[in-house]
Amino acid sequence: MLRRSLGIAAVGASLLFSGHTAAQQVFAAASMKDALDDLSAAYTKETGKKPVLVYGASSTLARQIEKGAPADVFISADQDWMDYAQKHDLIDTGTRRNLLGNELVLIAPATTTGDVDLRSGTDLDAKIGNGKLAMGDPAHVPAGLYGKAALEKLGIWPKVQGKVAAADNVRNALLLVARGEAPYGIVYKTDANAEKRVRIAGTFPADSHAPIVYPVAVTKQANRADADPFYKFLLTPAAQATFQRFGFSRP
Repeated sequence: MLRRSLGIAAVGASLLFSGHTAAQQVFAAASMKDALDDLSAAYTKETGKKPVLVYGASSTLARQIEKGAPADVFISADQDWMDYAQKHDLIDTGTRRNLLGNELVLIAPATTTGDVDLRSGTDLDAKIGNGKLAMGDPAHVPAGLYGKAALEKLGIWPKVQGKVAAADNVRNALLLVARGEAPYGIVYKTDANAEKRVRIAGTFPADSHAPIVYPVAVTKQANRADADPFYKFLLTPAAQATFQRFGFSRP
């Protein structure tokens, strides 16, 4: 039986409405955790300031900011949720930048073998069998939205949609496969790289979904004295090199 995965915690109520701390609060897509944790440590070593990092689905984070969560910097895993934040006047549009790119992959437990040729007509349904296909909720999680679009483009979605195990963010989809609770999952390449218990079984064609781009922006409510230095740090060549080391690409 599939268990509820809690690898990435949602923002707690005490954090959401407790007001700003002395450090910058960064709301970032769950898929950025490993790279951003590493960059945060480097930033703290350099400046003595420790950012508060909050990870989750971009959809959840955008809505929490809308409700008053004290975010200074927002990094989304797709353009749509940054567009949402911009439409609702939550970000300083002058700071919006495309920060990173990524790839969409199909993963399987590391103990298995065999690749999946992800092309039109691939019988992924037969490979899944009686199991589940773990992915971010295709109703709102960016990785799930990309995944559904790719499966639709390849003509696979109608046969597998009833087998989807919809996770509240991409890292929890990753955990379902890592724990052996699902034989396959759809995540970003960087997520697969971060988890030794899974392997990449196939890579979705780039033209099967919209380009995967991570935009960043400073929020309208931000304490700019705290937010701006970290925001600018993310745009430096050194930070970009770190992101690339974790598997991200330039947008």
